[in-house]
Amino acid sequence: MYAFLEGLVAEKSGNELVLNVSGVGYQLLCTQATLSQAPAKGEFLRVYTYLSVRQDAVELFGFQSREERAMFFNLTAVSGIGPRTALNVLSSMPLKDLTLAILTEDVQALSRAPGIGKKTAQRITLELKDRLSKDDVAGSLSGAVTSSFAGPAGAVGEAIQALAALGYSQSEAALAVSKAHQAQGDLPADELVRQALRSMMKG
Repeated sequence: MYAFLEGLVAEKSGNELVLNVSGVGYQLLCTQATLSQAPAKGEFLRVYTYLSVRQDAVELFGFQSREERAMFFNLTAVSGIGPRTALNVLSSMPLKDLTLAILTEDVQALSRAPGIGKKTAQRITLELKDRLSKDDVAGSLSGAVTSSFAGPAGAVGEAIQALAALGYSQSEAALAVSKAHQAQGDLPADELVRQALRSMMKG
């Protein structure tokens, strides 16, 4: 019903934001990332929105970007995950890290979100890993990997670039290198490349 709202920030508290749009205050449930990046009271803000209508509640959710809202839609499509739970998952880590956790089936990382147990985390990876377009997230995955894993002297980033030079897409390279890093720990870039190539050939 509402694609986005533009107005002035009226209030920010907890996980809620009130946006003054032409004199009407819209109460929005937001992710922590959206709230942290929202400007100060009285300043202009655009938020992308989703209106949830249930028998017991009508709630308006706000997101800082179309990508964040798209992930919200993906999460709510998973059986057993409602809008509030999806918001908790989105608030538990940066969007890049969440995308990477799903693609690499990192159940432990997903389980840290409030209300998400191991079985639900497994269901998220099972239902979403093939739905997420690797090409769509290629531009952000390499940055997510290098920020999430502290390899020696930027070994993770170097390994991703080396695989990209061999003709692999950024998303394929990031996914393979992150799996190798999680399995083997800190390794030099050349060894990460070897391990990543081995896993991709097996796949």
